[in-house]
Amino acid sequence: MLATRGTHVPSSDAWTHEVKWDGVRALTEVRDGVVRMTSRNENAITIAWPELATSPLGDRDLLVDGEVIALNERGLPDFRTLQERMHVRKATTAARLAEAVPAIYMVFDLLRLDGRDLTGRPQEERRDALAGLGLDGSWQVPAPYDDGAMLFDATLQQGLEGIVSKRRASPYRPGERSPHWLKFAHRHRVSYVVGGWRPQEGTTDRLAALLVGEPTPDGLLYRGRVGSGIGARQGAVLAELVATIGRADSPFADEVPRVDTQGTRWLEPVLVVDIDTHGRGYERLRQPSYQGIRTDLSPEDLT
Repeated sequence: MLATRGTHVPSSDAWTHEVKWDGVRALTEVRDGVVRMTSRNENAITIAWPELATSPLGDRDLLVDGEVIALNERGLPDFRTLQERMHVRKATTAARLAEAVPAIYMVFDLLRLDGRDLTGRPQEERRDALAGLGLDGSWQVPAPYDDGAMLFDATLQQGLEGIVSKRRASPYRPGERSPHWLKFAHRHRVSYVVGGWRPQEGTTDRLAALLVGEPTPDGLLYRGRVGSGIGARQGAVLAELVATIGRADSPFADEVPRVDTQGTRWLEPVLVVDIDTHGRGYERLRQPSYQGIRTDLSPEDLT
């Protein structure tokens, strides 16, 4: 069951609310003590998550829905920390990566228990049954909240991905995108310093993307490449601004991924722009979109 994008957080008592986790969605079935995890497209993924492949309920019959997450260096759930792990199909490699980047399974729905199909039962009843299982450790049950507006504001301040609101009376419909589950993802507008630009493919002077960074005591740290939101008009304005601030080497204090350096023209780090990004507190911008130039700010103002 998938959530529909919502327009406003429900305030009615008919709804409950949860944190929206930035991870890998996984259905997990336990039969005769054997754990089988599958992705949204029904691929078997158990081997990628050895630390999650033992049921905390032993051989008890079970089917649950949840999100596999891992924390980044700032202690936030971050999908990118899982990218090296999610496609692994070799047990020895999976075991090594599990030591380096341990995962947690956030279980948010109970679909079958001891042979009894619960998908037709109300969401609130399924959630109560799930909470009663006492899951802890590598399998955890995230807390539900009655106040959606409060949770939305709290997750915004904490830099989390967003929230999901669920109608208490709703059944679980496998594979369906339901209006009874609503998702609300946060977007943040943040100022960054431009350290480079890339031309449109096949051109030398039409600006298509910016490379931006965050000023820190350790220097300008690379945060990502931004092309979305830069149309022909915005590109022309930016191209005129960067024409006089070029330099031969990267202004970033850390290493820029090779995929982002190809064709890049480096700049003196003096230009500040606003970027709309999905989530904060991550090493790289997520779904960034260019918003405009900040002539009222200098890089020193961002430190």
